[in-house]
Amino acid sequence: MTKRIQLREMTEEEQRVLTRLSASRKAEAALVRRATMIVHYYAGASLRTIGQELHMDEDTVSRWVHRFVDAGLDGLRDEPRSGRPMIYTVEEVSLLLQTALTKPKDLGLPFGSWTLDRLQAYLHEEKGLKMKRSRIDEILLKEGLRWRKDEWWFGVRVDPDFAQKRGPLSNSTRGRRPRASSPVSIN
Repeated sequence: MTKRIQLREMTEEEQRVLTRLSASRKAEAALVRRATMIVHYYAGASLRTIGQELHMDEDTVSRWVHRFVDAGLDGLRDEPRSGRPMIYTVEEVSLLLQTALTKPKDLGLPFGSWTLDRLQAYLHEEKGLKMKRSRIDEILLKEGLRWRKDEWWFGVRVDPDFAQKRGPLSNSTRGRRPRASSPVSIN
């Protein structure tokens, strides 16, 4: 049988954050799982029960409970991992951000908005900056810039000659048949 972990008194703020986080559908999944572990353990559940419920190893649950007891809410976050350091200079990242925030039309380009592929190609061909598409996305997200999907199905088209280039519409779908009149009157 596993020995119970010596718990410290949880603050009201920690209780509020953990309760909200454990029920969240928008927070990072790993944080939701970790918060759920802590809430259940403080409620009296065993490490084994929590592990079975969350499909995790008992040692993993124990590690996260210990980290919370030692470091509070900050203990639930991932620690930095080893790996290759970032290879782009501050100037290169600045060039990426400056370009991403500039309208393509202002740079003489034939399109109205950036995509990751367009941005990557422009930086490589025009600025000599070779950067992977995934790294561009990662840097932009870290800076709080988010891509939105093109809303091509409604609204103003980027290309004013779109209808002419598209050509005439086909009548491939039948029109609606008129509805039969109903003898029932709604008043």
